[in-house]
Amino acid sequence: MTIMTIEDIKKILPHRYPFLFVDSVQQLNDERIIAQKNCTINEPFFQGHFPEYPIMPGVLQIEGLAQVAGIFIKNKYKEEFSESYIPLFLGIDKARFKREIRPGDVLQYEIKLDERRESIFFVSGKITCDEKLCAKARLMLGFKEE
Repeated sequence: MTIMTIEDIKKILPHRYPFLFVDSVQQLNDERIIAQKNCTINEPFFQGHFPEYPIMPGVLQIEGLAQVAGIFIKNKYKEEFSESYIPLFLGIDKARFKREIRPGDVLQYEIKLDERRESIFFVSGKITCDEKLCAKARLMLGFKEE
């Protein structure tokens, strides 16, 4: 069930095509967010990474997780971070890539809040496809007023 569409996401994140890596949000509560990305052969990164055997670059997988984390934190703390605040990706730890992401894959991002230190947030994230782990990482995010 979709609870947030791409139009809703674009109201929260400043990213736009071709650098928006979230298509919808399926679940969202104070504990976690689950979002989705449909990877098609038309993605610009598949044209050059690698044309004969296209794979989604790991850095873009992590960027997708960071975007979903931004949606999650901005929603969870909406009283503190109005529309004028944008989420910023500040750091990454323990990134691991377990499975290739190919054209046709439907990614499921999951983010959970680990810790908050004032205006810095630490989250754990993972990407699955067909219930198989593709990637995981611990991310650090903050906010900046536009």
